[in-house]
Amino acid sequence: MSYTTNEREFALPLPITQAARRTAQQFANSMPTPDKAKQVRLNTLAVCVVNDYLQMMGISCDPTASDSWNPVVRMCADVADLDVTGVGRLECRPLSMRSLTCDIPPEVWSDRIGYVVVQIDESLHSASVLGFTETADVEELPVSQLRPVEDLIDRLSQLAQPSAAPVSGKMVKLSQWLQNVIDAGWETVESVLHPEQSSLAFSFRSSEIAVTTQDDLDTGIRRAKMIDLGMQLAGNAIALVVELSPESEQRYNILVQLHPAGSSSYLPPSVQLLILDESKAIFLEAEARSADNYIQLEFSGEPGERFSIKVALGDATQEENFVI
Repeated sequence: MSYTTNEREFALPLPITQAARRTAQQFANSMPTPDKAKQVRLNTLAVCVVNDYLQMMGISCDPTASDSWNPVVRMCADVADLDVTGVGRLECRPLSMRSLTCDIPPEVWSDRIGYVVVQIDESLHSASVLGFTETADVEELPVSQLRPVEDLIDRLSQLAQPSAAPVSGKMVKLSQWLQNVIDAGWETVESVLHPEQSSLAFSFRSSEIAVTTQDDLDTGIRRAKMIDLGMQLAGNAIALVVELSPESEQRYNILVQLHPAGSSSYLPPSVQLLILDESKAIFLEAEARSADNYIQLEFSGEPGERFSIKVALGDATQEENFVI
């Protein structure tokens, strides 16, 4: 029987080329038993069908780099993988016209970026790409659980995107501070620094900087966070303090300070405070001397601009990422 239910309406019919049938038969001829030959034939056809489809969609693949093209592996294992260039391996599982579930052997449950199910006509002249799933952990997958094949293209496009540069922690949204939406880990200056240290931080008319009125929003806000540089600090805790204040509707002033915390009165000598632009290039920097009780940097920016604050001492660093 063929599928006529609604969940099969997104099946993509494709012809099986003569070259694919020839390759499948060649691989099958070297198998020791008729059952193994049938398995390899169908696996090879499924891989060829998916390869042809992805090539038509402009996605580069290399079947010869796949285990299914390796004579030793296909002899010993039930594999039907297709190497998608620069992305990973898709498992292309064949399905007969009479099946409602697709066999996915445990040996292919890992090292795959997805599983595509291909329904192959008994004549071996046509096939339908029924859909795909990103993961598999069952030996019999109901075809009703498959996602549309269009989702496969979206999935491969996402995986093919170049990875962004790694960042430390989440992106802090500074402008939201003015609505009193404060990111986790950022506290009032008074709660992080001792009174004598916090008096050096900033001159605000409200010690709590509670954003409750429009005047407060127009004035600005400051928050502090403890910095952990591990053993490099040798017991000398330090705190990062950031102040955001509007200059106009489309421009903000940002003041960044580094303070000693705990019992220490001075910053560790040579600790660095760096401001990085969106490309991670340094555009401002300061370094503590032997008796500095704080260091600071100041700059301005527009909504949507991104920057990072990096604190460094020797080989130890901590980076905080911001968007205005």
